[in-house]
Amino acid sequence: MAKASIITALNLLFFALIGTALLALTYQLTHDPIARSEEAEKLKLVTQIVSPEMYDNDIIQDTAELGADKLLGNEEATVVYRGRLKGQPSIAVMQVIAPDGYSGKISLIIAINSEGPGNGKISGVRVISHKETPGLGDYIEIARNKWITLFNGASLENPKDNDWKVKKDGGQFDYMAGATITPRAVVKAVHKALQYFAANRDKLFVPVQ
Repeated sequence: MAKASIITALNLLFFALIGTALLALTYQLTHDPIARSEEAEKLKLVTQIVSPEMYDNDIIQDTAELGADKLLGNEEATVVYRGRLKGQPSIAVMQVIAPDGYSGKISLIIAINSEGPGNGKISGVRVISHKETPGLGDYIEIARNKWITLFNGASLENPKDNDWKVKKDGGQFDYMAGATITPRAVVKAVHKALQYFAANRDKLFVPVQ
């Protein structure tokens, strides 16, 4: 019996090693293509909300890490993409989280102008991922509805602080009947992102050492 137990254990170890090797190989084969695909998707979103005339650098490569912050809604570090024009900061594209969506977290990407007449104004907002109810709360997606474009041109000064709410709560942002929680979460997250930008504007564009 001892011999049989040893053989069984060796067989299990052998298959475990084979399985681990296959997983490692699969990771090596798929990691780079997945990373390239994710980068392409991010670039696609960035080009939707940032005009090409706003930057002349490689905005996807010019990044900085943003630590966890209540205003960003992130529990782990996220990334800011920095647009520069003729060497000067022009736009910041931040990834933020709305933690209180109807079905969980809503991940957003927000572009905020950092120079010129549009200084501090939102260039655009897009939803990266969410789990909101299909056909009801998913109208926050640009592919389904233009609602997310309501933030274009908004800033901390316009609308005023008390107006950064959906109309049901006394604010100025529209919402779809029967789906108030989702837009309420997004409006709050975008407002907080503007507050973060205002408080950290200079730090966002510090070159990575």
